[in-house]
Amino acid sequence: MSTGKALLVIDMQKGSFTPLTPRYDTEGVVLRINALTELFRELNHQVFYIQHDGTGSGEFEKYATDWENLEELIVEPTDILIDKYANDVFYKSELVVKLKELKINHLFITGCATDFCVESTIQSALTKDYNITVVSDGHTTGERPHLAAVKVIEHYNWVWNNMIPTKGKIDVKSTAEIRSDEQVLL
Repeated sequence: MSTGKALLVIDMQKGSFTPLTPRYDTEGVVLRINALTELFRELNHQVFYIQHDGTGSGEFEKYATDWENLEELIVEPTDILIDKYANDVFYKSELVVKLKELKINHLFITGCATDFCVESTIQSALTKDYNITVVSDGHTTGERPHLAAVKVIEHYNWVWNNMIPTKGKIDVKSTAEIRSDEQVLL
């Protein structure tokens, strides 16, 4: 299998970051994602921006304001935009085709929401035998009825750190750990 690497930025869209849906440490998460996208581009690794396409649902309609990526994100013409139609990015999207085409087998995962689309994508990637690095401080979510957002993030980082992959591997590393460990990105 290939050893190519890619950074996935999941659902960092305007419609997920409203006054009605505040997210934990949005500014910090965006800054860390931007730092990683810059590093990935410098190393000639692919950056994917995943956007939920809710066409026909009245929310996240393609090209509507809520569908757009946050303005603070730095998106370059070399980045690949992928529409997704369910929590799991792999479900009926072009992602697998693009990953195979580019010979990518190691996914670095960031985005929103930790307990929905990020979690579903990680579970799906594990069953497809990808190597995964979850960026522990590169994903966010909102407050939940029985759990604070910071605790949701902490919980899922623990879960992913203790998963048993099918064939690939899974690591949970902070942005600083990824940036300081040259071996991770080679």
